[in-house]
Amino acid sequence: MKLWITRPLPEAILNAARAEFDVEMRESTAPLNDEELRRALRDFDVVLMTLGDQFSADVFKDVPEPRAKMLANFGVGYNHVDVDAAKAAGIVVSNTPGAVTDATADTAMTLMLMSARRAAEGERLVRSGAWEGWHPTQMLGLHLTGKHVGIVGMGRIGQAIARRCHFGFEMSVSYFNRSAKQMDFPSTQVATLTKLAAQVDVLVVAVPGGPTRHLINADVLAAMQPHAHLINIARGEVVEEAALIAVLEAGAIGGAGLDVYEFEPKVPDALKELDNVTLLPHLGTATLEVRTSMGLMAVDNAIAFSQGKPLPNPV
Repeated sequence: MKLWITRPLPEAILNAARAEFDVEMRESTAPLNDEELRRALRDFDVVLMTLGDQFSADVFKDVPEPRAKMLANFGVGYNHVDVDAAKAAGIVVSNTPGAVTDATADTAMTLMLMSARRAAEGERLVRSGAWEGWHPTQMLGLHLTGKHVGIVGMGRIGQAIARRCHFGFEMSVSYFNRSAKQMDFPSTQVATLTKLAAQVDVLVVAVPGGPTRHLINADVLAAMQPHAHLINIARGEVVEEAALIAVLEAGAIGGAGLDVYEFEPKVPDALKELDNVTLLPHLGTATLEVRTSMGLMAVDNAIAFSQGKPLPNPV
């Protein structure tokens, strides 16, 4: 079978893929363009694709008899694929859950600490040469230990974040989720998102994209306490970016830490100009070990498909 890998990946992944497939790897790090999306369906049996490769219903419609029968997504999120349209075209889709959990939770903690302790602002101050030395009231931030965290979406990643908050920082944990979760530490399910936002010192967004677009909207942001921080390591479109900019500009919340953006990779100048927001370039799973594990999981899904076996991680 012919496999197209749409972005450069670590060598261990390529070696595993080449052992089973006739592999072509695209050298560009940019998402597939319109013609490349259609070529993927026309010219390959399996496509190992990732975030930004927008396989919409229109793409499937334009290739009514695709050669491709599988999209092996590199990543847990798959809101860039119209899964219903793929299935209607006879194409199966897989993803890579589990491999990303701890790394993404670690990134959430990084953003929580950076935002609460004004770390990005402080680093800019030192680099500017304007720092005049320590004094008792310099850049006072929020002490995280013992505070109250609210998790929006208590799946694998949400639970990993909650565990770090509880055991590492002695934080009390509340969450908003469709179903109750049983964990080995105290946690409280809150009935509505606005009630959760009003209670907590840090609100962490850990839901999938897609149907959750603008789940964190102006009403939720308005409910947050003036000292509270918003952290988003989910998908950019989950947060209504314009509403977030408005509350940050007004100083209505303590700050925000973002790893993802609504119109990624475009980041509004208004966000970049604010000192009370920490901005990371989608680093959630950016370690060699984790990206290799993700890629090997995607290849395992592709191999199972090629051998007529059940997919380990079907969408």
